[in-house]
Amino acid sequence: MRGFLERTLGKLEKLDREQLKRVFEDFVEEYGRLEDVLNSLPEAILVLDEDDRLAFANRLALRLGVVEEDSEGRRLEDAVRDTQIREHVRALLSREETVRGREFTFDLGGRRRIFRVDVLPLVRAGMIRGTLVLMEDVTDQRAQEVRLKRMESLASLTTLAASVAHEIKNPLGAISIHLQLIERLLSQKGCLSTEEVSPYVGVIKEEIERLNRIVVDFLFAVRPINLEREELSVRELVEETLSLVGPELAQAGVRVDIRIPEDIPSLSLDRRYIKQALLNLIKNAVQAMPEGGVLTVWAQLRDGRLALSFSDTGVGIPEHLKEKIFEPYFTTKDTGSGLGLTLVYKIVQEHGGEIEVQSKEGKGTTFTLLFPIPATVARRITWNGEQP
Repeated sequence: MRGFLERTLGKLEKLDREQLKRVFEDFVEEYGRLEDVLNSLPEAILVLDEDDRLAFANRLALRLGVVEEDSEGRRLEDAVRDTQIREHVRALLSREETVRGREFTFDLGGRRRIFRVDVLPLVRAGMIRGTLVLMEDVTDQRAQEVRLKRMESLASLTTLAASVAHEIKNPLGAISIHLQLIERLLSQKGCLSTEEVSPYVGVIKEEIERLNRIVVDFLFAVRPINLEREELSVRELVEETLSLVGPELAQAGVRVDIRIPEDIPSLSLDRRYIKQALLNLIKNAVQAMPEGGVLTVWAQLRDGRLALSFSDTGVGIPEHLKEKIFEPYFTTKDTGSGLGLTLVYKIVQEHGGEIEVQSKEGKGTTFTLLFPIPATVARRITWNGEQP
């Protein structure tokens, strides 16, 4: 369209009245078509000129009350009625760069609305000629995400409750059997000595403790964690955790190789919970190396996050089981609750992190914890480790 107008302007003096009329009719039609397209889009659209005056606002921007009626030609401060929106758009404009995906919450028409805001410079001939502001109302989308998350949480809780019910059956069964044995002896003898009843009572006490552990682990898995964060050295935290299981590592024939540079930044973590997560990963690695082996703990900066990895030389995880290892009560071992990796996953998530797993049968497994670090810290780090 611009090329057509430029060519027309070049011939303007040679056009007669009828030709000029057709040119302007074509222009009006093209402009109307463009306006129809912009009015059909699901975003509120604002176009600002070089002086931050409103050059165009589509129908949705008017309907949502983002701008006043008849605001074209006014400066941003006068055109946009909502103070919050005006301040946010002004702040984004001051960045003089493309800004995508910023979300803000506004009060519009007495309702709280969430908008995804994109601010893009309009460039022509290498010069910024204006600004395009796109505002997408994602309120319903975010509400749907919350509903889905609740449904997923409910489904997970249902699965977890079913697993707990299954786990509880065994100790309850053992308690019931031993109470029946005591009852039978009482019916036969009428009176029992401490020596006679002690073995049965001992088993009952053990099973009650087992039940208590199941309940405690279940509550930990479903309740939000109240984190008490503090700045912690990653290397010191790893060494401190390893010292707790030093004798166990030595007995299992596991050698530890720590590759964490001194300049790796500190992280804001909850010492107690993170130590528990690391402890679970270390014990998991030891169990994966029944004949002994090497546990390598290493760290690197990856995409603005700190990656802390635990690599063992153990038996590895079968491909078809990888997706199940974080599920509650899933275990391939004869001992253990099956909640170890579930709790690791929860603790890392509560810290805003992620966990990855890579494994090859017969070669070993690597668990990587990814923790966010401030961008200012990330830019100062030049070391970028490689996986050993």
